[in-house]
Amino acid sequence: METTGLQGLIEQALNGINQSLDHYAPQLIPREVGIITSLSTGIVKVSGLPGVGFEEILKFPHDLYGIAFNVDEDEVGVVLLGEYAHLHAGDEVERTGRVMDVPVSESLIGRVINPLGEPLDEKGGIIFNKRLPIERPSPAIVDREPVIVPLQTGLKVIDALIPVGRGQRELIMGDRQTGKTAIAIDTIINQHDQNVLCIYCAIGQRAASVAKVVADLREKGAMDYTIVIVTEGNDAPGLNFIAPYAATSIGEYFMEKGKDVLIVYDDLTHHARAYREISLLLRRPPGREAFPGDIFYIHSRLLERSTHLCKELGGGSLTALPIVETEAQNISAYIPTNLISITDGQIYLSPTLFELGVLPAVDVGMSVSRVGGKAQRPAYRSVTAALKLAYSQFEELETFAKFGTRLDENTRKIIEHGRRIRACLKQPASAPITLSEQIVVLLALTNGFFDPVPLPLMKEAEKTLRKTASELPRDIRQRFVAATPFSDEDRQLILQLAENALKPFTEQS
Repeated sequence: METTGLQGLIEQALNGINQSLDHYAPQLIPREVGIITSLSTGIVKVSGLPGVGFEEILKFPHDLYGIAFNVDEDEVGVVLLGEYAHLHAGDEVERTGRVMDVPVSESLIGRVINPLGEPLDEKGGIIFNKRLPIERPSPAIVDREPVIVPLQTGLKVIDALIPVGRGQRELIMGDRQTGKTAIAIDTIINQHDQNVLCIYCAIGQRAASVAKVVADLREKGAMDYTIVIVTEGNDAPGLNFIAPYAATSIGEYFMEKGKDVLIVYDDLTHHARAYREISLLLRRPPGREAFPGDIFYIHSRLLERSTHLCKELGGGSLTALPIVETEAQNISAYIPTNLISITDGQIYLSPTLFELGVLPAVDVGMSVSRVGGKAQRPAYRSVTAALKLAYSQFEELETFAKFGTRLDENTRKIIEHGRRIRACLKQPASAPITLSEQIVVLLALTNGFFDPVPLPLMKEAEKTLRKTASELPRDIRQRFVAATPFSDEDRQLILQLAENALKPFTEQS
């Protein structure tokens, strides 16, 4: 009797198990795994991933990631995004099913990160709730607005003669050690009260150089509104390649929230060389200067993302200051000419002016802004309208005068006036000047008030005149940044203040 009861319980239990198994559906997570067939510097070839897509992220041992760059019939060429010394042929490679992306959030502001969104500043992890692909289509033409709001750099020579607008792409070019990065950093420092978020993207730079930039930004309080994205010279070429795209996606996140963003790419020469290295290792055919034929496309699809969005999309803007290095002043090299054709103008830094101590060493004759006066306030535009012509005339006559030619009185006046313009446009690094101070100084300059001042006293005279900007009535200073030009009464008041401020210096002539 007891045996029969036990047997019944066993049968009931077995029936319950069988019924559970009939309804059991195991959750299977498919994995597509390939094998490394060969390795080279920053590149691996992988076989066995038939479903992989272009620019998909692949996972390697020890949490190393790579991007599928060449998707061929029999194998995949993968660009690695980190230290790869531990990899060997035969290691497994796994698909992730997603394209390369970067974390975005407000918590990035004030941080130093790498292109993968990993912190480099020892301030702990970064909290984010969204990721954006690093490659995104640029805004359509109908979604853009004209570039009419100025982005003040704080540098007189640029704001007056080569103005930059919010949403513009202005190339900074020149030989090594001519002050390209200094112009970009001064522009970032000048945004402290302009409600502009700044992103500094260092591509393949020396660690010491980047550390100095970050230290300067911290000292000036600029890190409060700046994000720094860094790849060093000894990093994998894949990281150097994705850095500017990741920085742009972060900038677009804030732009789409209606904010004005400034992004500096320092510099795209290293970016192009990283891409050339990747391409040649992947056996892509080289073209001019051994760069592959699509080098123009990788930079155009990057810089076309800079724009001024329409009001319906928030009205934000993304202003790009790409930097490119020339060799022996050769601006007709492949990469500089590519970037000149993509951007809305260029600021050319001359090593000759740099050696003469004319800093910033901007060659006004070879620099241009295709947005021009539209990116200047009406009050500022009325002050600087004749400045570039007067400076260009001076440079031509100065060259002519070097031959010892006897000059007439009018020519001598033009040369002396031009020398004051050059002296007035000089400016030390990390010392941007406010809009009010610039207008006061440049108005006095264009009206000839500096002409009687001896050249050795120009620096002190300008410093004294700049102090008078704070003495101007508040309503006049507000009109400087308004969309309407200031009146003749405003102009006369400023000129009267300038004359009184410069009188002690003109009396010494």
